[in-house]
Amino acid sequence: MIFLVLTVAIQVALIIDVFRHGANRFWIMALMFLPLAGSLAYVIIEVLPRMKHNRHVRQAQTQIIEKFDPERELRAARDALDLAQTAANRIRYADALVARGRQAEALPLYRDAIGAGRADYRTGEKLARCQYLADRNEEALATLDAVTPPTAPSDKDRIALLRARILGDLGRDAEAEGIYADLVDRYPGDEVRCRYAGLLLKQGRKSDARRMLDEVEHRLKRMDRHQRAENGPMYDWAMTKLKELRA
Repeated sequence: MIFLVLTVAIQVALIIDVFRHGANRFWIMALMFLPLAGSLAYVIIEVLPRMKHNRHVRQAQTQIIEKFDPERELRAARDALDLAQTAANRIRYADALVARGRQAEALPLYRDAIGAGRADYRTGEKLARCQYLADRNEEALATLDAVTPPTAPSDKDRIALLRARILGDLGRDAEAEGIYADLVDRYPGDEVRCRYAGLLLKQGRKSDARRMLDEVEHRLKRMDRHQRAENGPMYDWAMTKLKELRA
């Protein structure tokens, strides 16, 4: 009985989908008279290709691949580099190494890709981020100072955020705070607010940190679960710290 009800529910849902997305009406007959085979065929031929353009589906697919074969991209990037020793392939392989937490191996690849010339901001930013993650903060700051400045505001802001993180780790809190204060109202998402709050807590400025995290909580309540999941650890940290500040 339960199986019959479930089958009918799937049929109805897929028939509605036919009308909603303007699929060929022959599917209605297939779904009505061949419920199992018709439903399976419709999902494979009509639904799955359409879902490839859904951002959440792509993210879920990436997460599944990462879970079951975490070194897939690393192998592909290494194979590409073996075939052609190009700057683009070096950067791709370095990116894959950084994603696996292997910054020390990625550093020479980024440097080789840059060569003797001045780094463009994209590759320079990647090298600086890799140096920062490898606890080579002075080198990271020098790299950012040497890159060709970007022109797009979003690129400028992203590099500024990295600079603020580096400065904070170097103990140059006043400089880092100035950057966070400049970015906080225009940078997308809540990373700046959370990092700014972390710096304020480091300085013992609990009331200022609480106001920043209150804003994060206010924004968090208006997000859907997909938006929250994208930065789950960051929001978990923010809400834990906010709870401690309210205690």
